[in-house]
Amino acid sequence: MVGLSLPKELIRKRISFVIPVYRNKGSIEITCEEIERKLFEIQDKLEYEIILINDGSDDGSWDEIVEVSQNNEKIVAISFTRNFGQVAAVIAGLKRCSGNAAIVMSADLQDPFDMIPEMISGWFDNFNIVICQRVDREDSLANKLSSKIFYSFIRITNKEMPLGGFDYLLLDRKAIDIFNAIDERNRFFQGDILWMGLNMKFLPYKRFARKIGKSQWGIKKKLKYLIDGALNTSYLPIRFMSLLGLIFSVLGFVYAGMVAYARVVNNVPFKGYAPIVILILVIGGIVMLMLGVIGEYLWRIYDETRKRPLYIIKEEL
Repeated sequence: MVGLSLPKELIRKRISFVIPVYRNKGSIEITCEEIERKLFEIQDKLEYEIILINDGSDDGSWDEIVEVSQNNEKIVAISFTRNFGQVAAVIAGLKRCSGNAAIVMSADLQDPFDMIPEMISGWFDNFNIVICQRVDREDSLANKLSSKIFYSFIRITNKEMPLGGFDYLLLDRKAIDIFNAIDERNRFFQGDILWMGLNMKFLPYKRFARKIGKSQWGIKKKLKYLIDGALNTSYLPIRFMSLLGLIFSVLGFVYAGMVAYARVVNNVPFKGYAPIVILILVIGGIVMLMLGVIGEYLWRIYDETRKRPLYIIKEEL
C-alpha cells in the first residue's frame, strides 16, 4: 500500500481517527506516531485528525494524552468525568469528528497499523464501511475460547456478525451521520454498524497480543455486552420465552389429562411426590428466567425515559 494515490475528488479531504483510551498509559504516543507514519506512506496529501477520548483512566493516561496533544496540533483530547465505557467513548469521538471518514481503533497496539492504508483504499473504492475482521488472535487459549463462545451466541441473533467479531473499522461520512442519529442507550456498537445495511467490505487480520498493560475487557463487561447484543438487535429472547411457555403449557395439560384419566377411568389414586417436586423446580426456574428477561427489557425502557447523557465531558483540548 506504499505510494497509495488518492483520486482527485478526495484530495484535501480529511480522515478522523477515533481512539478510546482506558488505562493505556505507555501506548498512546506510539499509537499516534504509527498513525502518522502510515499516513506519510500515502504520497498524496490527506488531511487528518486524531481524537483521543480518555474514558476515566486512573493510570496517568490523561497526562500522556495532554503531552502528545501539546506537541501535535492534529490531536483532539477529550476526557470524561469517569469511566462510561468504550462504546460511549466511540460515540463521543464520532460526534466530535469532522472528517469525511473516520477510523475507529484501540490504543492498546493490538490492531495492526498496516490495515490503515487498506481501509482507506476500500473507502476510495466507494465502500461506506470497511471492517477489519478478526480471524485469529495472539491470545491465551482461554481468551480465544471465550471470544469464540461470545460471538457464537451473538451470531444466533445476528447472522451477519463475523465469527471473530470486530471493533477496528472505517466509516465514511454517510455511515457516521447515520450512526450519530441513533438515539439509544445500552448501545451494541457492532450491531448498530451491521444494522445500517450500507455497502461494506471485510478485511481479515490477526489481532496482536497486548504488550503494554493488561486487558480491561473482563467477564462482567463481556456479559453486559452479550446481553446488549441479544436484546438490542433481535426479538429472539421474547420469542424464545413465548415458545418455551407454549411447550410447557401443552406438556402440563397433557400430563394433567393423564392424571385425570388414570384417576377417573382406572380408579388409580394419584401418586408421585418426586414428579411434583421436579415440575415445580423446573417450571419455577423457567418462570424466574422469563421474569429476568422481562426485567431487562423493563429496565432498558426505564433507562431510556430518564434521558441521562451517555457520557459527561470533563475537559477538552
